[in-house]
Amino acid sequence: MSEMVGGYSEAQPATPEIQRIVDEVKPQFENQANRKCDVFKATEYQTQVVAGTNYCIKVQVSDVEYVHLKVFQSLPYENQGPSLVSFQTGKTRDDPLTC
Repeated sequence: MSEMVGGYSEAQPATPEIQRIVDEVKPQFENQANRKCDVFKATEYQTQVVAGTNYCIKVQVSDVEYVHLKVFQSLPYENQGPSLVSFQTGKTRDDPLTC
């Protein structure tokens, strides 16, 4: 199955690079969601190439709760860190990844 032009890739297991991005946006999430997370572990992700990259990342925040994060990473020459675009809370491990 080919991916739709401009669409997200198939979901893949999270990598150390994806965890690094999640670690960088954790303070943004905690501030916007008004909560602290002892657990913040990326489990899977999708990418969408735009003028930079959008990441849709499933993140475990407790034993049973997950969140879906949409994160934008600008092009390397712009020298900016990842930014949290939006998030969805109240997800489970089995929910399909959506952003």
